[in-house]
Amino acid sequence: MVKPNDQAVPGYVFFVEILKIFFFLYCFLVSIDLMGMAFKSHKEFAETFMVATSNPFVSLVIGIVVTSIIQSSSTTTSMIVVMVGAGTLPLANAIPMIMGANIGTTVTNTIVSFGYAGRKIEFERSFSAAIVHDMFNIYATLIIFPLELYTGVILKVAIFLQELLVGMGGLKFVNPLKLIIRPVSEPLAGLLGNHYIMLAVALAGLFFAMSRITSVMRGIVMDKVERILNKYLFKNAFMSLLFGMVLTATVQSSSIATSLIIPIVGAGMLTMEQVFPYTLGANIGTTITAMLAALTVGVEAAVTVAFAHLFFNVLGISLLYPLKAIPIWTANTIAGFVSKSKKNFLIFAIIYILLHIVPIAFAVFTN
Repeated sequence: MVKPNDQAVPGYVFFVEILKIFFFLYCFLVSIDLMGMAFKSHKEFAETFMVATSNPFVSLVIGIVVTSIIQSSSTTTSMIVVMVGAGTLPLANAIPMIMGANIGTTVTNTIVSFGYAGRKIEFERSFSAAIVHDMFNIYATLIIFPLELYTGVILKVAIFLQELLVGMGGLKFVNPLKLIIRPVSEPLAGLLGNHYIMLAVALAGLFFAMSRITSVMRGIVMDKVERILNKYLFKNAFMSLLFGMVLTATVQSSSIATSLIIPIVGAGMLTMEQVFPYTLGANIGTTITAMLAALTVGVEAAVTVAFAHLFFNVLGISLLYPLKAIPIWTANTIAGFVSKSKKNFLIFAIIYILLHIVPIAFAVFTN
């Protein structure tokens, strides 16, 4: 619905507001990239940690922990692909790790949603949009992990697909966001030096940019932006899924792709039903990086791992999208509980720390 005063808004004012959104969005992306650099400071540890076990259950946990550390399932799966190709990681260990990587990559968008803590309605919206990604990945893993243990269906399909692609050469893919953001984020990271300081500055920048994006969107541009989102990008489930897949494949980070929509959902411009297929598309899009890495490595086992990652997500979507009400209801219920009071938020924060930070810290200090 068009506001009565939409026609009265001077064109230059609308243009300035749009420029503000792009500026704060740029700050938002720089902050996320800076946060990623801080997390990835433990990448060398991650490579050592991933070859430490042959137990599939422990491999699953390692996938979660490593991706929580470096906050990029694309990076984790690319590392897995290279290590399998080099023969340092058995194929049987790699598949549970990939499942864990899907769960571990959701930390960033959950942190982003914390920026709305204290504003009940906005926090509940943004938090539910953040953790619906967790809910899908957790439910998919609960169903598919035991299925894989007993049937090996993912490995069998991945081997079949790999055999169809024997002989393909390597490919290179340019990340346009890196070309735009790295000229600012890399010098800033070098200036800050310590990764703890980098993380603190990244969080401060993230929350500031998010609040400003939401504030500007609440003004005269909200209706116009909302119409664009609903008419083109999130018109239906297929368009939402396709947009999530293409955007994630382009920026090569599901963390960035899913974090981008948090301020938009917090402003009330998108519904959970629109966001859910978008997050599923992000899961598929993030497999592209691993696929390119596998084709570059050129080893059959590496290509098999990349296809396993793709098929895991496709199978998960096939099984859970018809039951989408379950992960959406779970996310909404948890968000409603957490946003209800400071006590509930504290309870969730403690549980979240125990599930993510404690295993990471233990792994780092015992390595």
